[in-house]
Amino acid sequence: MIYFWSNESEPLEPVHVHIAKGRPVPDATKLWITSAGKVLLCNNHSRIPERLLNRLARLVEANSAAFVEAWKEHFGEARYYC
Repeated sequence: MIYFWSNESEPLEPVHVHIAKGRPVPDATKLWITSAGKVLLCNNHSRIPERLLNRLARLVEANSAAFVEAWKEHFGEARYYC
């Protein structure tokens, strides 16, 4: 499952998604989405195997514009890690 939380930190964290198997959990794997639409691994707390994590990262990159747009619609702004 790829998602973001509605209750992000104050100030708002940079654009990112969480990835977890099954239901959303607060301490899931986190991928930052950069201003160029690339993905950087923040952490792999969900312990997703590297091969699968790479595939998921490519999926997020391929759809980064949609994730950023959804982020902006939900949070009203977008900040980037880099």
